[in-house]
Amino acid sequence: MSHPHPELKSAPPLPEGGLRVIALGGLGEIGRNMTVFEHAGKLLIVDCGVLFPEETQPGVDVILPDFTSIRDRLDDVVGIVLTHGHEDHIGGVPYLLRERRDIPVIGSKLTLAFLEAKLKEHGIRPRTVRVREGDRRGFGPFDCEFVAVNHSIPDSLAVAIRTRAGMVLHTGDFKMDQFPLDDRITDLRAFARLGEEGVDLFLTDSTNAEVPGFTTSERELNPAIEQVMRTAPRRVIVSSFASHVHRIQQVLDAAHQHGRKVAFVGRSMVRNMGIARDLGYLKVPSGLVVSTKELEKLPDHKIALVCTGSQGEPMAALSRMANRDHMIRIGEGDTVLLASSLIPGNENAIYRVINGLTRWGAHVVHKGNAKVHVSGHASAGELVYCYNIVKPRNVMPVHGEWRHLRANGDLAIRTGVDPERVVIAEDGVVVDLVDGRASITGKVAAGNVYVDGMEVGGATEASLKDRLTLAAEGVVTVVAIVDADTGALAEPPDFLARGFVHDDATFEPVVPVIEKTLATAAEEGVGDGRQLEQLLARAVANWAFRTHRRKPLIIPVVIDA
Repeated sequence: MSHPHPELKSAPPLPEGGLRVIALGGLGEIGRNMTVFEHAGKLLIVDCGVLFPEETQPGVDVILPDFTSIRDRLDDVVGIVLTHGHEDHIGGVPYLLRERRDIPVIGSKLTLAFLEAKLKEHGIRPRTVRVREGDRRGFGPFDCEFVAVNHSIPDSLAVAIRTRAGMVLHTGDFKMDQFPLDDRITDLRAFARLGEEGVDLFLTDSTNAEVPGFTTSERELNPAIEQVMRTAPRRVIVSSFASHVHRIQQVLDAAHQHGRKVAFVGRSMVRNMGIARDLGYLKVPSGLVVSTKELEKLPDHKIALVCTGSQGEPMAALSRMANRDHMIRIGEGDTVLLASSLIPGNENAIYRVINGLTRWGAHVVHKGNAKVHVSGHASAGELVYCYNIVKPRNVMPVHGEWRHLRANGDLAIRTGVDPERVVIAEDGVVVDLVDGRASITGKVAAGNVYVDGMEVGGATEASLKDRLTLAAEGVVTVVAIVDADTGALAEPPDFLARGFVHDDATFEPVVPVIEKTLATAAEEGVGDGRQLEQLLARAVANWAFRTHRRKPLIIPVVIDA
């Protein structure tokens, strides 16, 4: 298996007739998936998603892929292919289109509908190209064929990209549910046909590569969902991703069967389910869905609510219900059904919401105590099937953290792929397919780009470090009025502290430290305000650590008297 090494340099020019593949996101992380293909002087982008921040990134809304390496080549981009409509695959598109508005965006009907609704909020009207499985379209030197795959959102596609350098098959996110609710299965016949023709590079979804066996069919959730609708004494509140049309279809069918009316709660849920219903992906029995106003007239056992917030997001409907900050008041006898996964890193937030709901008397049904969720990604058994059917010449696992990518690479090797031809890359690593061989040739910039409110890229690693320091250690502002002639204090310094232990006496011991620092500076002829402030900050920081074992953020202000 070839791995990237830290000493990788920037890649050499792409050899004539070669194909370059660079993931700018989605490798070494679950999210912000984006892959750039370069061939014959043109670029094709597959997906452009966002990553959601962790607790160590306070104040950040979402994290984007780094567009630096393609920014001066945006005119060479012939299109953005979207494999499906999840945020981690389409959320970055508005930010890319801000830089060049007329890049064609290629995707299936539902994917483009979700994207267009999102772009409307950004005031962008995209140039779209609608495709469906079986279609084959040329975009510059890239000949793209679209293949149906099954995932936790309808209308997902894999894409086969033919170029003079060879054929790439990119699965997108997929699984192989043999009994999907919409009867649209992953098209293994197309995979086999492409395999016969010869797949030179296979990019495969690694999210569940560590999970043995096969991902359970969505239909196996019906009994658990149906049981909740049948036996819940009062209201049923279901929380799911606002894009999981099939899961919500199951909820609607079960509610209808047991005489419950349904209302959608939460802006994204109302918007997406409206789109899915208008396009015929969500089949709603007439009279089933009502407004939240109409619910007030119904008895509790005739009510089901479908809302957002299954990941414990603080502003989503479910968290607000748990915090008693929502018009829907959870009470004794209500049943809450969390029909979703625990995304790694969100566990604490989700359990906090479960505890909050339980405190108000709700019975919470979730993945841990009932069969109410199955993954949207292929497990190891399904991935091995694909390797055996496709028989790829080179494999590059995508979409996953290091452990997922490694596990996926190991599966490929076990099916007979030459270990030398399994490429484990990370964000920014350049992989070139030349003369039928894929190899790592260098790297490009691929850092985190933080979106903070209206600002893109304003927050940096350094400013996030400051925010964490502020949260954990507090801040101390030191105002020193210095006599310009002598360099000594003109009057005692002022201290303003927040989040740092103090009363008025706390800072008395640091005054001599400041006086000594200023005296030394005067002796050495340091009179520049900036330099004095740095010396002061260092002296006060050292004192704070020595005496209080704390590292507050120090803001020094030196004023000439």
